[in-house]
Amino acid sequence: MKLQNIVATTNLGLELDLKKIALTARNAEYNPKRFSAVIVRIRDPKTTALIFASGKMVITGAKTEHDSRLAARKYARIVQKIGFAARFLEFKIQNMVSSCDVRFPVRLEGLVCAHAKFCSYEPELFPGLIYRMVQPKIVLLIFVSGKVVLTGAKSREDLQTAFNNIYSVLLMFKKASTTVPRPPPGMLGKAAGGSAAGGVGGVVLPAAGGAGASAAEQSGAGSSAAASSSSGSAGGSAASATSGTRPMLLRDV
Repeated sequence: MKLQNIVATTNLGLELDLKKIALTARNAEYNPKRFSAVIVRIRDPKTTALIFASGKMVITGAKTEHDSRLAARKYARIVQKIGFAARFLEFKIQNMVSSCDVRFPVRLEGLVCAHAKFCSYEPELFPGLIYRMVQPKIVLLIFVSGKVVLTGAKSREDLQTAFNNIYSVLLMFKKASTTVPRPPPGMLGKAAGGSAAGGVGGVVLPAAGGAGASAAEQSGAGSSAAASSSSGSAGGSAASATSGTRPMLLRDV
């Protein structure tokens, strides 16, 4: 499990002039028509702060709790250098976002049918299943690939508890593997050699010598049959000619 973002809030304890902060501080943005807070960024740790005129501040982008607190103190110091008597009060982590991978595909349709009370799944609008866990109160985004995003936690313990709870549920809806096992390379070579030696498509082809001998036998048989038939017909015609005729006389003309 890996933390992706931490959102924390703090209070500087006084009213602030946002225009002065925007004109003085580095990497500051302020457009009151779009958003009623000054947006300030620092590089180490890489975070973003939203500073409101009431003195409230929201810090986002940190990867650890220590970085979130360190960034909040740096933003408070920036406001102090501008000329405000800012203090560091009421620091609190409001949201922790983490991601993980269960390393197996999940049947989301079966999960939403079995846990319809806690699930929301609209694949036409969003590919992930939204699972709202009651205890701890965390929202999970579950994808068919097995990737899970957890949000809404206040501590790492809540994230770990939520993951342990959902993992046993996802195991029940593990998608069966549909891959067909391939034969080893040696078997492929043997199959190719056997098909070449035995013929094509399982039909055994005769050898070349056998084919020639059979053809010669067929031609010899055909020629002997033709010779016998021709000799028989010649002999029959000759016998009929000698036996069935007599000498022609003058009176027969």
